[in-house]
Amino acid sequence: MTTITRLDSAQPDFQAALKNLLAFSAETDRGISDAVDAILSGVRSRGDAAVLEYTARFDRLQADSMAALELPRERLEGALKSLPLHLERALRQAAERVRMYHEKQLMQSWTYTEADGTVLGQQVTALDRVGLYVPGGKAAYPSSVLMNAIPAKVAGVKELIMVVPTPDGVQNELVLAAAAVSGVDRVFTIGGAQAVAALAYGTDTVPQVDKIVGPGNAYVAEAKRRVFGIVGIDMIAGPSEILIICDGKTNPDWIAMDLFSQAEHDELAQSILISPDAAFLDAVQASINRLLPSMPRLEVIKTSISNRGGLIKCGDLDEAAEIGNFIAPEHLELSVEDPDAMLPRIKHAGAIFMGRNTCEALGDYCAGPNHVLPTSRTARFSSPLGVYDFQKRSSLIHVSQAGAKTLGEIAAALAYGEGLQAHARSAEYREG
Repeated sequence: MTTITRLDSAQPDFQAALKNLLAFSAETDRGISDAVDAILSGVRSRGDAAVLEYTARFDRLQADSMAALELPRERLEGALKSLPLHLERALRQAAERVRMYHEKQLMQSWTYTEADGTVLGQQVTALDRVGLYVPGGKAAYPSSVLMNAIPAKVAGVKELIMVVPTPDGVQNELVLAAAAVSGVDRVFTIGGAQAVAALAYGTDTVPQVDKIVGPGNAYVAEAKRRVFGIVGIDMIAGPSEILIICDGKTNPDWIAMDLFSQAEHDELAQSILISPDAAFLDAVQASINRLLPSMPRLEVIKTSISNRGGLIKCGDLDEAAEIGNFIAPEHLELSVEDPDAMLPRIKHAGAIFMGRNTCEALGDYCAGPNHVLPTSRTARFSSPLGVYDFQKRSSLIHVSQAGAKTLGEIAAALAYGEGLQAHARSAEYREG
């Protein structure tokens, strides 16, 4: 039998117990921090030579030059053509759905003209160059290529450079095929903190990018944290999470498998179910025990469920929504009779999956919305990755002669109040 934490919102210590269940330390191990420091410093000072050295050391991949680690476009197209027909079709269909959804997010430039002729507005432009980190080795996720690359291309990013580690030279055909479908411009078979450093600082071969996106291990996450400010980054993601709110009327096997779908990511992933129906929680517990032995990633799921999973009994669905807003999960399933009625009560969630038929796995691959989502309660103030992460806004201010007098008087008064005389005089010069 798999143990899983059981909580009841009626318990006096419920809030403390819930906080303890959610607790996760994202502090970086000192050894990781020191190693990343050395790698960043090495790449910054020695460029390509350092990247080649670290690639040989960590990925056991020898190369005489960085050019040997760049894959030509023909290699990506070849990977796509080599896929079984059903897999190529699925990849293309998923890519098209992701593209169609993200096209709705495009921001437009706008202006308006005031009565005195002053024009104010906003100009929207795309980033010039973006770096996409894609995990390699044991963790190869072509879906992450689609979710990161396609919004960038929809936004109008001119050049998208993908880095992907290939330990021992082993290349994942599906990842390369996803790069071809997504329109990635250049691919380098490098990874780790050295790849992040190359993208952030630039080398003779790898051009400096404006922003780095994509998931990675602890070394990659720490490197992204360190280079933020030199380049932009998407986010520092924690372990994957799912919260399911259920009224007790969904097939308990479905719910158990939905909990497994996050737990199988890694031992630190978190899967939580909230329901006002205690008997239903018991039924899901029974489904977990019955279905788990058949799962290929049994040990990972078991560890995740036992250490960080939870079954929470609440008073009603209103209280479930309140608890859900406190948890602010990455993925939220509303497995209830009328999810539309419940939706207005939900304030904090990365992605909301509505109705009994909407499992989170569909969002991971092909529903259309992005699967790069805020974790560790950051959905309280963060949003999913989207086209808007690859566009930026510039304010437009074109003041007329009449407007210069009106605005000049206001600005000068405030500037003198702040003791900034040059600001005031600059405004007064244009008052006419």
